[in-house]
Parts: sequence; structure tokens; C-alpha cells
Amino acid sequence: MAAHDRLPAPARAWAARAVLPWSAVSVARIWTRAIAETGSEAAALARLAAAERATLAREATTSGRGRTG
Repeated sequence: MAAHDRLPAPARAWAARAVLPWSAVSVARIWTRAIAETGSEAAALARLAAAERATLAREATTSGRGRTG
């Protein structure tokens, strides 16, 4: 919980609304890299959202494998 508390407020708010249960380490990694590259909180939030969309799409693709019917 302490790692979550150390996230910047916008990143904490994003994690609270996220569909997936993101770890504070993962959120911090994406946030820090995005801020370093863009300097923009909006871009960092967009990158977090994109990461979640990509993960959800990957899970949707793999969850359909192995089924017969």
C-alpha cells in the first residue's frame, strides 16, 4: 500500500479507476517513463490507458484459444 501512496496523485486516481488490478510498480514504471519522455501528465495518463487497453486485448485474444465448439 505504501508504494501506491507514493504514486503521483493523477496516477493514483487512474489506478483507482482502472479495469485491471495494476500494481503500483507497473503504474510507476509507465508513468515515470512517459513523464521523462513527454513531460506531460496527460500523455502519461494516455500511456497508462493504452497499456491497459493492450493488456485487455491480449487477454481477450488468449482467452479464446484452446476452446472447441
